[in-house]
Amino acid sequence: MKVYLGGEAEVRILEDIVIKGRKPKRYRIRELDDELRFRRTRNEAKIISHSRRVGVPTPIVLDIENDTIVMERIKGKPVKECMSEEISKEIGRYVARLHRAGIVHGDITPMNMIECEGRIFFVDFGLAFYDNRIEPMGVDVHVYFESLKASFENWERLRDAFVEGYLAARGSPDVIERAKEIEERGRYVERVSME
Repeated sequence: MKVYLGGEAEVRILEDIVIKGRKPKRYRIRELDDELRFRRTRNEAKIISHSRRVGVPTPIVLDIENDTIVMERIKGKPVKECMSEEISKEIGRYVARLHRAGIVHGDITPMNMIECEGRIFFVDFGLAFYDNRIEPMGVDVHVYFESLKASFENWERLRDAFVEGYLAARGSPDVIERAKEIEERGRYVERVSME
């Protein structure tokens, strides 16, 4: 069994299942913390299942109890280890499907996806939420672009492939434009702080 400790959750990976439990926060009142973890766990499980229904490969949720989700284990390798333009284009198609369903993933990075038998699975929906507005969807895409920039020398080609897939799957051109605007805002802040 492998155990991964993140800021929000403890993830235990067994042979065929993954058990993800949200960690208590000592700085919160216990009753409030229990309620928040319970609600966030239910929300995550709901979004994982909804994403699957709209055609985005995700693990199957097998059980939910309090602050813990049990789901199938996707056996493969992180997309970060096998990224290509074709994979990035496919990710763009899937993100468009999420956005058309009103789902904002919140953390689209190559480490939160697994390639398994030629399919790309989205495996971490811990920050996902429902929202139909352009801004949060633009932030979603911007996070992906920044993760490409931080991880790959050919990030611009990977970004362009994502955009091609996103638009081909009827993702909104306004979301792509907003992602570019968000990047420009960041550059402006950098320039101002350096002056």
